[in-house]
Amino acid sequence: MGCACGDRPTSLDVGGSAVSVTAGFWLMVLGIVVAPLVGGLLTGLERKVIARFQGRQGPPLVQAFYDLIKLWQKQPRAVNRIQVVYAYAHLFFMIVSLLALLLGQDLLMILFIFSFASVALILGGLSVDSPYSRIGSQREIVQLLVYEPILILMVIAFYKVTGSFMARAAWGLGQPLIYQIPLVLVAFLSVFIIKLRKSPFDLATQLHEPHQELVKGIITEYSGPHLALIELASWYEMVFLLGLVALFWSTSWIGALILAAVFFSLLTLIDNVTPRATYAWMVKFVWKVGLGLAVVNVTCLYLG
Repeated sequence: MGCACGDRPTSLDVGGSAVSVTAGFWLMVLGIVVAPLVGGLLTGLERKVIARFQGRQGPPLVQAFYDLIKLWQKQPRAVNRIQVVYAYAHLFFMIVSLLALLLGQDLLMILFIFSFASVALILGGLSVDSPYSRIGSQREIVQLLVYEPILILMVIAFYKVTGSFMARAAWGLGQPLIYQIPLVLVAFLSVFIIKLRKSPFDLATQLHEPHQELVKGIITEYSGPHLALIELASWYEMVFLLGLVALFWSTSWIGALILAAVFFSLLTLIDNVTPRATYAWMVKFVWKVGLGLAVVNVTCLYLG
């Protein structure tokens, strides 16, 4: 009987399923390196589309990367050290949540880590004395409480259909998730808009054009490379959310890409045809419409 003590592991037991170490490595490279490139290009594409809506030529497609480099080159300034720590924590948790999704990990754990990224941003806003930053943090807390129930119902529906909380369980289904939980997907659109801070739910802050403002809510006191960290995190966040959308049609790469493209197009359209809403209206609308649709879909799953 040979001893395997010195053998190198060729696979990782990730959530009860063997995943090649090499495949896992390249997935992490994909998440860390390729995801921000995709997020930056999507940001540039969004700006071009918005400019065309307004009859303008718009900036170059890679303008978002130029802006990020310019922020990195500025002299770092911060109100206090803890504010900087929270900016790094926000980026770190956003990257980890994306990597966990790419590796097909537990959706409950993924969304838990994703929530930590939001909490880090909130604490960063509360760590300074700026009234604008604190108001933005308070609104971010309200938004967190609004969309979390929808995410929880999404996980419950996912488990009911797949029999597992592991994201990779959707990859081996005979038919896409969208066939059985379409209302949950529609409800997720409101979460998608809130998390990417687009109208009508850009209450806490607005990172991108065309909403040019002097006071930027929760990120008012961030500047230079620290603001670049938050901008970079927003690119990871966009790819992460589009990944969740693609999960609803994960049985086909083409279907997943089409679904993600539809959500991105709807995001851009809604952002440019709707004014900013009040937080009270947001709570009523998301809970009545978004949460209502999710509850109906989950109820039908359990009754059917």
